[in-house]
Formats: sequence, structure tokens, C-alpha cells
Amino acid sequence: MTIAERQKPAAGELFLDHVSHFVADVDAAAKVFESLGMKVTAASAQTSAAGPVGATNRCVMLAEGYIELLMPTHDTPSAQHMRTLMASSRGAHLVCFGTPDAEGEHRRLTDHGFDSQLVAFERAVPGGMARFKAVRVAPEAMPEGRIQYVEQLTPERVWREGEINDFRLTEVTVAGRDPVATAARWARFMGAIPLPGRDGIFLDTARGRIVVQKSEAPTIAGYALACGHPDAFAARCSRAGLAVDGRLVRLPPTVGGVLRIG
Repeated sequence: MTIAERQKPAAGELFLDHVSHFVADVDAAAKVFESLGMKVTAASAQTSAAGPVGATNRCVMLAEGYIELLMPTHDTPSAQHMRTLMASSRGAHLVCFGTPDAEGEHRRLTDHGFDSQLVAFERAVPGGMARFKAVRVAPEAMPEGRIQYVEQLTPERVWREGEINDFRLTEVTVAGRDPVATAARWARFMGAIPLPGRDGIFLDTARGRIVVQKSEAPTIAGYALACGHPDAFAARCSRAGLAVDGRLVRLPPTVGGVLRIG
């Protein structure tokens, strides 16, 4: 099985597919990851049958999942929501779960009281078009950021040979004033069972987990990347001028947020 084929969950499974930083300058954000020796894809604009979605991305593709750098480019409702999130917080702004059945997730979310929308979009990549089905909910339903599902219809055009970095997206930390209520809402969104732990409340998927902690405002607090040599990568981050505390790395303002190594 190829790396691309491994990105599609089996029936009944859920993956942590990707996180996104909404940024003002996608090329400047890409340079941060390139300074760490990571490969970043070329810019690609998202479109739908109705026209431009309103965003252009560049991606740090991983062996499991990816990091998306997403820049609003039009005055569409999607781009307007992106700008609102950019103004209210720095760091990751989107968490996306991979599903084998976007239509099924859309029905389930609707049945559980979420105002959800099923959308299809695509973007041009070398070799053709990468195509997706996504399920989005109303912004107020998940105040931590843009939280959604994606069905990867053409993973071989997203995870392309020569562009994959040997890291895995393993965890996303979200936070709110009432962690128990926040975890219950995320559990309903994910169809998962919340479990208490030393560092927060855990919601596991078949690949990757959500950790819920306490904060003064709802936010996506950070995410974790696993790699074969975490100490060496932390040292590389430090040499690149990033603020490093153990295995916690604070990304510069062009990207924003915190990532944990290991």
C-alpha cells in the first residue's frame, strides 16, 4: 500500500487528516517550514462548481496527515470566515477529520443538531486535479475554529512522491473555558468517547487524537508531530531561530501557534 493509499480511512474509521494555519502571506509562511528542511508544495487555488472558494494553499505533506497553509484571496463567505479567525487568534485555525463517507457524516451531524453543509471542491496540482468532499458546520457550532470533515477523493494527487516529509500528525489540542462541556460537544461532533487523562480529556480516532484542555477562550491551542529523531528536529528548529522549550516549538508570527515534537 502506498503512502497516498494509507490516507483513506477504512469504513467506520476516522483519521486526523490535517490542520490549517490561515495566513496573510502563504509564501512567507512556507519559508518557515522550508527553513526547517521541510518540503512545501507549490501554491494551489481552491475552486468549486460555483467558482473560486476564496483561498490558495501550500501544504507540508506528511507520512500521516499534513499541515496546510491557507491564504484568503477573494471576498467569499469562506474567505470572510478565515479573516475573522485570523483577526481573533494566531496559530492553527482549522482541524479536519478524514472520513471515507462525507455524505454519511453530513447526515449524522444533521441528526445530532449541527447545521452542516456538504461541499465539493478541487484544486489544480501537477498531474491533474485534486478533488475533495468536505462537511462544514456553522462557525458558531464549533467556536475553537473551523472544524470539518474531508473525504479524500484523489489522495494520490495530494500525497505525491517527492513532496512527503517523514513526520506524522498525531494530536491536536483544543481548549475552552469549560473543558468538560467542550469535550462533550467535540465527542458529539466526532462520534467519539471522551476519556479523562492527566493532561486533559482525550478523544481518540483510528489515527490521531484530540486533547481538550482549559483556557480563557475557545481556541486550537497547538498540535503534535511525531518523527524518528525528535531531539535532532528540535535542535534544527532552534538553529532556525524559532523559540524552543524542550520539545515545544513556538512558530513565528507569519504562521503562529505552537507545535510539539514527539
